[in-house]
Amino acid sequence: MSLSFPIRIALVDDHSLVRDGIRALLAVMAPLEVVGEAESGAQAIEMVSRTKPDLLLVDIGLKDMNGLELTRALRREYPSIKILILSMYDNYEYVSESVRSGASGYVLKNAPSREIIAAIEAIASGGTFYSAEIAQKLAEDRHTDSELTPRESQVLCKMVQGLNNKEMARELDISVRTVETHRLSIRRKLNIDKPAALLNYAIEHGLISR
Repeated sequence: MSLSFPIRIALVDDHSLVRDGIRALLAVMAPLEVVGEAESGAQAIEMVSRTKPDLLLVDIGLKDMNGLELTRALRREYPSIKILILSMYDNYEYVSESVRSGASGYVLKNAPSREIIAAIEAIASGGTFYSAEIAQKLAEDRHTDSELTPRESQVLCKMVQGLNNKEMARELDISVRTVETHRLSIRRKLNIDKPAALLNYAIEHGLISR
């Protein structure tokens, strides 16, 4: 493993066998340390407040809330915490919502162990990670409607202000990868690429004033 600093990890999954498997995988991966486990959202919130992990591996399906609701709750309470979604679902809605919820990555449970380790390395180092097939779903954006989401509208406003991806990421408190994903979605939905046309759209739809 290429990380040179200790990473405190917590596991959130309602299946103990899954947690056992992930824990066994990570046990030999220094400098990772599994500091807590939970099988529900409520347990996870209590566990995070007690153990202060750096990174959570969170399942979508939990007993009392889904993993995306948990992600939103934890990111509000602990803005610096990093979350990797581990799921058996590869549909667009879950993937897209994970980005909006503040997760830093999304990996399928049937992914090879090396992909899970690569995701942990990338996220712990401040980046993001999506399985190749998941990244493709984000890029394609299979929705056909042209209405921008609230976050996409925010990104569009920053685009017409002339901010680059890093500046947008910093101001919106999201990753550069997430900014890039939103920009792709904006271009696909609006079929607009030129700055002047984007500015006109933002003005016409009341996103900015003249």
